[in-house]
This record gives sequence, structure tokens and C-alpha cells, in this order.
Amino acid sequence: MRIGRQGEGRTAISTADAASITVRGRDLCGELMGGRSFTEFFLLALLGREPTDDQRFFVDAMLIAIAEHGLTPSVQAARMTLAAGPEAFQGAVAASVLGCGSVILGSSEIAGALLTEGVAEARSSGEPIAAVARRLAEREHGAGRPLPGFGHPLHKPVDPRAERLIALAEERGVAGAHTALALALRDCVADIWGKPLPLNVSGAIPAILLDLDFPPGAMKGIPILARVAGTIAHLHEESARPIGFRLAHAAARDIDYDGG
Repeated sequence: MRIGRQGEGRTAISTADAASITVRGRDLCGELMGGRSFTEFFLLALLGREPTDDQRFFVDAMLIAIAEHGLTPSVQAARMTLAAGPEAFQGAVAASVLGCGSVILGSSEIAGALLTEGVAEARSSGEPIAAVARRLAEREHGAGRPLPGFGHPLHKPVDPRAERLIALAEERGVAGAHTALALALRDCVADIWGKPLPLNVSGAIPAILLDLDFPPGAMKGIPILARVAGTIAHLHEESARPIGFRLAHAAARDIDYDGG
């Protein structure tokens, strides 16, 4: 019994035989190995074509921007998993990735959807971006929802990663309608929320990627890919300088039992 949507039974990404491996029509060993960076390879596999210089540049910058942020919840989960099962390195990496959700790491996807909606509204109505931004912000605030891509518990009054990405986009001339909407939101959120809410890295990333024609459905893949790299470094350190059980002890020490 077949369940779900059935495709044509084809893939355009890769194939292999006894003597070769082909990725998107390129010979892996003869053309890609030694001829492309990993970011270029990733984008070729994802997009089905060679990335533009700006796509390569900004995906590279974004992967660096979010690969590392200290002892984040995903890193703590990974370290404690490795401490409990030192033989399961892959399980510890998976524990980190499983924590990619709407609050941490996955908010780029949600912010991207909001920016896509806003730009589509502006284009169809002819309204100024600033007016659309204010309406979207007021709608989200009125519904009691946080504004995706804004606010950060540590980085105040600005998120330096977001500011750097926006500056690079403006310098390289790739900032388009989605980046303009993100900046317009930045200009009005403090007034609507009654407090400063910095544009964070998860707001800057989708704004620039959408202006570069990056596929929205793969947006969450950028923070996942970046954090896997950072997690591997933490797990390598965990093997030599273990703190996973210290993290578990700190949780037990700081949380009080109330008998509920």
C-alpha cells in the first residue's frame, strides 16, 4: 500500500558507479574535490547550479555568524549526551540538531515567512515598505506573538552579527526589498512594543538570503548546518575536557523540588 504523495522516482542530485561519483552533473573527484569550497559544493547540491559570488559569500558569512555562540542549550544537550554515551558521537550531534525549533535556530525560517508575506503585500498594493512593516508589527503585537527575527536576551541594544551582515549586504549592493522590510521593522518595533527590540541574526539571515533568491524551504538548513560544525568542536573538546556532567549537576543544584 502506497502512502503519501508519490514522486516520479527520480533524483537530480547525485549518482555513483564503480568508477565515479557525479553530483549535479559534475564529477566529484575530477572537478569538485580541490575545485570548490564546501560552501560552493553545498549550494551547488542545493540549488542545482553554480552559486553566484554573492550567494557563496553570504552563506559563508552566515555559517560563520551562527556556528558558535557558547554553551547554548543545543550544545549543552550534545555535551551531556556524549558524557552519557561516549561511543555515540553521532547521537550527541543529533541531540544538538533536534533542539532546532521556533525559539532557537529555527526562527530564521519563521522570520523569512513574515518577510516574504510583507514584500508580497507591498508589491501587490504599491504601499511603501514602511507602512507594510508597521501593519505587520502591529498585527503580531496585537495577537500577542513575538516578532520573529527581533529581540535577544544577550545582545542589546544591537545584535552585532545582524548589523555586520546588513552592512555587508549594503556594501555589496545585494540588499533588496526583504532587507528593506527588515530594516523598516527595526525602525518601528520599539514604538509598538514599548521597548527596544534589536534586529537579531535570525532576522538578518532570511532578509538577505531572500534577496539573493535562496529557496525559502531550505532556510532552516543554514543554522542547522552551521551548528553541526560548532557542535563537533564542542564534542571534541568534551572528550578531552569533559563538562557534560558538570552541566547536569548545575541543573540539579539550581532547580528546586516543590513536590508537585
